[in-house]
Amino acid sequence: KGESIWLAFFLYHVLMKFSEIALLRDDAAFANQCSSEAANLRQKIKESGWDGNWYLRAYFDNGETLGSSANPECQIDSISQSWSVLSGAGDAERSKMAMEEVYRQLVKRDVSLIQILKPPFDKSDSDPGYIKGYIPGVRENGGQYTHAAVWVAMAFAAEGDSARAWELLSMINPLNHGSTPEQVMIYKAEPYVVAADVYALPPHTGRGGWTWYTGAAGWMYRLIVESLLGLTLEVDKLQFQPCIPADWESFQVHYRYRETFYHITIMRTEVAQGVMVDGLLQSDGTIHLIDDRKEHLVEVMIN
Repeated sequence: KGESIWLAFFLYHVLMKFSEIALLRDDAAFANQCSSEAANLRQKIKESGWDGNWYLRAYFDNGETLGSSANPECQIDSISQSWSVLSGAGDAERSKMAMEEVYRQLVKRDVSLIQILKPPFDKSDSDPGYIKGYIPGVRENGGQYTHAAVWVAMAFAAEGDSARAWELLSMINPLNHGSTPEQVMIYKAEPYVVAADVYALPPHTGRGGWTWYTGAAGWMYRLIVESLLGLTLEVDKLQFQPCIPADWESFQVHYRYRETFYHITIMRTEVAQGVMVDGLLQSDGTIHLIDDRKEHLVEVMIN
């Protein structure tokens, strides 16, 4: 039967997360089972998922490939490349090479969109399912499917490439599709909500589709807050791993924890690194959130 390479990356990620949850519940046996299956899956991806310059998208039941340079349609798909990074299951050198190909082939700076795949399905005999029901360049059939576009930016952030991550955020930010009357006439959608997709081919290149109806808005929020500004919440602890532009010296976040506000300044320093809460250095480098209904001043020092 057919196999999906990108879903293999995603399954690896899920298995590793479930392994962590199992350990928290003192279920070592299930934790070991999850991590063992994840390791086996990673090896299978290494053996059968690589196309030479990027990862395949999938195999059909008959063994034919999808997302291969040998395919006349869907030669490269962004999701497998992004999730090779986000899951941690990809080989580091391969993933870096694959993301370079995504940036070269699927990022369309002239029309400010990121294609999910190319070329779109049109005349070949390949039947990938319902996505072929869309006309070429629309939604999952070679348009900007915004979930996938966000994952591309998240993957570059995960690689530490702040310049590209912020460039791609600016590109897919709906505000930047409605800044001028000319942009509005092309985009034809509300510039204050995330569109599920942006069309990629004439005569509708750059037109937004399906606003108010996409989980991509949640992913974009996570891209901005977690991947770029670097805030991650673990129960009652805040941690910081910013991926900010090189010319940013500092920024501020006002974070509400229940009825308590934390006023956080993240700043670059040449030497010292650490987290100060109300003047006290935190030994573990995290903010321990307490709902005492007071206002707290936090300084996060990064290089």
